[in-house]
This record gives sequence, structure tokens and C-alpha cells, in this order.
Amino acid sequence: MNNPFYLLNYPLERLRQHAVIAGLALFTLGCGNQHTTDINQAGVIYCSEGSPLHFNPQLDTSGTTSDATSHQIYDRLLDYDVESGRIVPGLASSWLISEDGLTYTFQLRKQVSFHSTDYFSPSRYFNADDVLFSINRWRLEDHPYHQVSDAQYPYFMSLGLPESIKSVEKINGYRVEITLYQPDSSFLANLATDFAVMLSEEYANMLMQSGTPELLDSQPIGTGPFVFQEFRKDRFIRYKRHGEYWKGIDSAEHLIFDITPSSSLRLAKLMTGECDAIALPAQSELEIIRQRPDMQLEEKPGLNIGFWAFNTLKPPFDNPAVRRALAMAIDKNTLLEAVYFGSASRAKTLVPAASWAYQVDAQDTAYNPVLARNLLDAHGVEPGFEMNLWAMPVERAYNPNATKMAELIQQYLSEIDVQANIVSYDWTSFRQRLAEGHHDSVLIGWSADNGDPDNFYRPLLTCAAIESGTNRAMWCSPEYDDIINQALKVTDIETRKAIYAQANQLLSEQLPLVPIAHALRYQAHRSELNGLVINPFGATRFAGVRKMQ
Repeated sequence: MNNPFYLLNYPLERLRQHAVIAGLALFTLGCGNQHTTDINQAGVIYCSEGSPLHFNPQLDTSGTTSDATSHQIYDRLLDYDVESGRIVPGLASSWLISEDGLTYTFQLRKQVSFHSTDYFSPSRYFNADDVLFSINRWRLEDHPYHQVSDAQYPYFMSLGLPESIKSVEKINGYRVEITLYQPDSSFLANLATDFAVMLSEEYANMLMQSGTPELLDSQPIGTGPFVFQEFRKDRFIRYKRHGEYWKGIDSAEHLIFDITPSSSLRLAKLMTGECDAIALPAQSELEIIRQRPDMQLEEKPGLNIGFWAFNTLKPPFDNPAVRRALAMAIDKNTLLEAVYFGSASRAKTLVPAASWAYQVDAQDTAYNPVLARNLLDAHGVEPGFEMNLWAMPVERAYNPNATKMAELIQQYLSEIDVQANIVSYDWTSFRQRLAEGHHDSVLIGWSADNGDPDNFYRPLLTCAAIESGTNRAMWCSPEYDDIINQALKVTDIETRKAIYAQANQLLSEQLPLVPIAHALRYQAHRSELNGLVINPFGATRFAGVRKMQ
């Protein structure tokens, strides 16, 4: 049952029998003493793919962490409408932008309640002090919470946001003014992302006084639709409905994340009704879900990119000609067919067709193994050269099976006399070693957190993104940074598109990474579940999700 392709040729009746036995046994382990039926009647159960690294998305860019935290526990000043893609009010009911584009004034909502738990009881509503605390924690190195939990704040650092914000000022209890050093046309979009959550200053002060500040990131307090209750690593997360949620949305009484790493077991639990929705259905399982009347499969174009990045700090990968040769050795169309099963489009640049910055006539690499070998010979890479190819150990929408893709690329490279050794670790070690630059190349990707193209170009390839750990190519080009920065100084869409076309041209010449695929996003759930929609701008949202009685 660990093989995601196992279900295709397995009789469904036998599958149901095994699912009932294996699924119920594992679910009992995952949910302690709660009886499955009781939990199902009381709320919604989501089979997630893994454990979050933290319960504060400021500290991590992992989709697993965002799913478990961003829209369940917290709110942001601004939000995205999942249907229209427009920025809409969140904890800020309105905002004004100065004529010079440097100063943003936010009017905050009143009477927004923080969570009450057995470890914290708030004495006040959300206000401007919480905004200052939440932003200044990641912005200011001398902030008392800046280094708590060994925090790195990868999303904010990759965008250079701490350096672009001049000040965050409290005008009064419910008005905040943020001033930038220079105009930034993506600034509001960044405040609407999964990572720009609002924390409780009062709770943080209490923890600091008690000598346990790190609990802010593991025993969370937010204003979101669900209150954190309990977490057992690799087993489950338990939440309850926030009865005083400011949006007044009617959500399930309880929400359970049943942590189930195996894709096939997640599907088995969905079949038996032990889970109401599942994360990341495997491509080989989609048709099974479509054919069942008791299940629904939603799909939308994804704002994502799956790619093959080269560590440009290591020779010979510091040579653009060598990178081009390796890119020409692989057939992207075959990779799409074998790994995505028709559920992705071929990528030419970082941004997909769903983005307004998509460039139809952008240059792409062509499959040409003969020319690839000639290029390697011309630049001193002899036949028999060995390199490592890192493959993610987890499923992601942008690459549902990195191991299989690595095996295919390994075969392609062998045809040009390059030996690729496939490397993988557990997900935590994998990401840590990547950030340390141990890889020669890696199959990984990115899911955008907002609709602005800067959310692709900046965190993936700017110089600042190397230190933050999101620039997997370790590529630093002042020319590229200048282009990306120039795009933020203007608001006209056509002007920005022309600037991003310059970035695409530079990337096609330098090839620090090879764009491979833009994948569709899928959400599978049981038919009786209402209100669960795909969020194209980030993490899964369970506010307003309920089961029909």
C-alpha cells in the first residue's frame, strides 16, 4: 500500500477490505482514545501528508506547515478572494496608499477576539500593538522575539522585506502606518500571503515573562476560525471551532488533521469515510476518485512551478554552458507524461499561464542530446562525469513524484555519458542540507502565495533568497536583481510585463534552473463535505467547511 501506483490494478472490493482493516487500525493510533465515529459526527477530518515543522508560518515556507496553521489558526491584515484573486480586507478593514507609493495606512477591525485556551486567556481584543509585534518580530534583528525558535523567516527574507520597510508606526489603537524606502507594487500582495499572520503581543509578553517564549510557535494563539488543542507528531492535530470568530462563519465544531504520509492510505481512508478530505492525491489515483459517486475531485490551474535547479556555486555547474548542456539532455514532454499524467503544462519560464506576467513567446530549451554532449566536451566535462541529483522525499502539486522524475533524468544523462546519483533524505534533513548547499542539483519547486509575479521571481532566484534558503540554485546576479527591483517601482501592468520579459531573457541565457512543469491543483473530498474549495494562492482553508447531515 506504500506504492502510489498500487491502487490502479487492485480490485476495489479487496481495496475496501484492506482499507477498513489497515485504515481503522492506524486511525485509532492517530487519534488517541477518541472513537472514529464520534470524531466524524463532531467535525471534519482531513488526511494530511505530514507534520508541520512549526505552528507559526512566519518561520517556514513548507506547504505542510501553511496548511496546518495559516488559515486555520490565524488571520492576516489582508486576504485573497479565492475565486477572483482580488486582495480583500482581513483584519484591516480598509487601507490608504500615499501618492508617492511609500506610506500605507491600515484601519483595523475592532472587537476581534483572540483564542482562549487552557494555556492562555486574552484580556483584550486584537489591536495595533499586535500588528507592530507581528511585523517587527521578523523585521527587526534586535526585537526580543527575532531569534526565538532559531527563527530564519525565509519568506520575508527571500523578498528582502525587512530592508524595504522603513518604519511601522502605531497611529492609535486601531490604525497602523507602514512606510517603505521605495515603492513596491507587490507590497499589499505580500501582506495577504500565508506567512503574514497576526500574533498576540499579550500572549508573547506573558511567555517571555515566564521564560518560555518558544511556546509562541508551538502552542499557538491567533484570531482564526479554529483554536489549536493538541498535536502528536506524525499522528494528528486537533482543533476546535473558535466560537467568537470575527467573520461569523459557520464552521465544523471540530477539525482533525490525521497525519497520513502514504498517498494510497489517504485514499483508502477517504473511501471508507475515515477522512472527509485528503491532501495531494497521487496522479495515478485521480481517475479512481472521479469514478466514485461518493467522492468529488476539484481541480484548478496552479500558480506553481516544478524545476530542476543547479548549484551554481559548484563547478562545473557555475558554467552556463554546462547547465545548458544538461538541460538539453532531458525531454521535458516525456517527463510531463510519465510523472504528471497529463495534469500539467510544459514550463518555459517561472510563471504559469494563469499569471498576468506569462510570456507566450518566451524561449525554451529543446531536447538535443548530441548537442548536449558536444557542449560538455567543449567545456571540459569528460565522459563519465558524476554528479548528484537530489529528489524530494515528499509529494507536492508541482512535482508529485520527484523520485520517478529523477530516475528518468538519470537515464537521459546516462545517454550523454553523465552519471547521476540520486540522493534523498527525510524532508527535514533534505531541506536543511539543501540550504547548506550540499547538492549538485535538485528537483523541487514553488507554489506562489499570491498572484503577483514577484512571488516567483524574487524568492526563487534573487541574491537575498540564497541566505533565506529559497534560492536552490545559489545563483546571484546583480543584473537580475536590478531587473526584479525595477519591476516593483511601477504599477502599470504592461510596463511590468516588459520588465519581466527582460528577466526571462536573462534566465534563458544563464539557466540557473530548468523550468519543467506548471501543475494543476487537486482537492479530493467526500461528496457530503460542503464548502471546501481550492485556494490557488496558498494553503488549504477549512473555515466554513461542514458535512451535510
